[in-house]
Amino acid sequence: MKKLLTLAILATMLSCQKEKIAVDAIVINGNIYTVNGNFDKAEAFPIKDGKFLEIASSEALQEKYTADTIIDAKGKTIMPGFIDAHAHFEGLGNNLLSVDLMGSKSLDEVLKRVSDFQDEKQLSVIRARGWDQNNFEGKEFPDNTLLNKMFPDTPVALVRVDGHAALFNQAALDLGNVTESSKIDGGDFIKKNGKLTGVLVDRAQSLVYNNWPETTRNERVKALLAAQEDCFKYGLTTIDDAGVSADGIAIMDSLYKTGDLKIRLYVMASGTEENIDYYLKNGVVKTEGLHIRSFKISSDGALGSRGALLREPYSDAPDVHGLPVTSLEYLEKAAERIANSEFQLNTHAIGDSANHAVINIYKKALEGKKDRRWRIEHAQIISPDDFKSFDNIMPSIQPTHATSDMYWAEERLGVERIKGAYANKELLDMYGKVALGTDFPVEKVSPFLTFHSAVARQDLEQFPKDGFQMENALTREETLRGMTIWAAYSNFEENEKGSIEAGKYADFIILNQDIMDVDIHKVPETKVEQTYLGGKPQI
Repeated sequence: MKKLLTLAILATMLSCQKEKIAVDAIVINGNIYTVNGNFDKAEAFPIKDGKFLEIASSEALQEKYTADTIIDAKGKTIMPGFIDAHAHFEGLGNNLLSVDLMGSKSLDEVLKRVSDFQDEKQLSVIRARGWDQNNFEGKEFPDNTLLNKMFPDTPVALVRVDGHAALFNQAALDLGNVTESSKIDGGDFIKKNGKLTGVLVDRAQSLVYNNWPETTRNERVKALLAAQEDCFKYGLTTIDDAGVSADGIAIMDSLYKTGDLKIRLYVMASGTEENIDYYLKNGVVKTEGLHIRSFKISSDGALGSRGALLREPYSDAPDVHGLPVTSLEYLEKAAERIANSEFQLNTHAIGDSANHAVINIYKKALEGKKDRRWRIEHAQIISPDDFKSFDNIMPSIQPTHATSDMYWAEERLGVERIKGAYANKELLDMYGKVALGTDFPVEKVSPFLTFHSAVARQDLEQFPKDGFQMENALTREETLRGMTIWAAYSNFEENEKGSIEAGKYADFIILNQDIMDVDIHKVPETKVEQTYLGGKPQI
């Protein structure tokens, strides 16, 4: 009788115990920044079907769940996967597979890098990117005299770091029938003593590129996959790809279908009339990997090549105002059409004149419309009276532009106008959020450089000593939000990514140091130990 009673008690006890819930993985003992509304920290989470199931203590979750995979973070820092809110994904891949001209200090150094590359590759055409004349002695645009001697028959395009200008040799100019009398709206032909130097700015480049040998599909696939590998290495799990052609989107889509492309892409389709017609007719594209619900249009060029459109002339070039890359008439009509759809418009505007024009076009198009989250990409130079208009326009900014340009920006803008430039904090205060990115390959891919520039407003040598216009520095929390949840918000994706919360994609990273606590000047040295996309490791 006693045995039967004991067995009955045991059976009752066992039946009262809940069976553990099977999940795919449990992450424990982490120093987790959830980046939720309260910016809470946590210790552990289970993953099921590629999503976070709940956030709690390691002990509680191990009592509740069972998994074949237990990831013991051993106190290391875990954050949501980074989102780069403005980049050029295929452009990065092209750079990785080509000649890197970034950091070159002279035209001679540029030409040596190109020559060494060509000696190895023996290409029929050469395209490289990354030079910046502001790093050269004299800070003047180069000319193609030496390039013509080195490559008399091989077309060469050496693209400026920002992509808004390029140095072409004569063989390349001949492809586009470019002569001293050539003209094009939204473009410029840099001349010296009435002769072409080979430097073409903004839309002038299209005369050559429209006749440039087409890149093969296989080459484009290699570029995209190289870019993906590089991004995962830096903890990036979503990229906002700014200005993608129809054929580029088609290749991306095919790579998602084969499983080769895994990183999540928020695509801004190039704002051509054909693309706008197509997507307004066919609607938003949304899968786990590919999201297309925005258009990107450029209103002006870049400050470094003096293509940014200014209300008053450049301080170092009194006869130059910059270039309107897209006509206001086209931008107005496009904005009106897009405003009557569920699509978003993201417009490149750097100069104060360009920003002023885009703001007014947005105001008119969005009148009476709520929660459209239209963005101005860069929002780099703003007139004092225009800041208030960012209460309904989301700023998409790249902190490393400030620390790259600070050496010469005042020469371009003067002491008064520069006060409204790179105004990250003022823009944040107006809208309440900022979407942060790099603009790679214009800048380096690393989000840790973004973080450092946003907070310290210094270069890696800690120049300037007291920081560059520190009134516009962001806090570490603001910066991390801008690289995660606010960037997700700018993509209408805040309910599925951007923070470590139940129900969201398990996109997260493990770091070798805590960037929220370590000396700010050590942040650029941070290494990503693992990047997880949907709970699966990618490095």
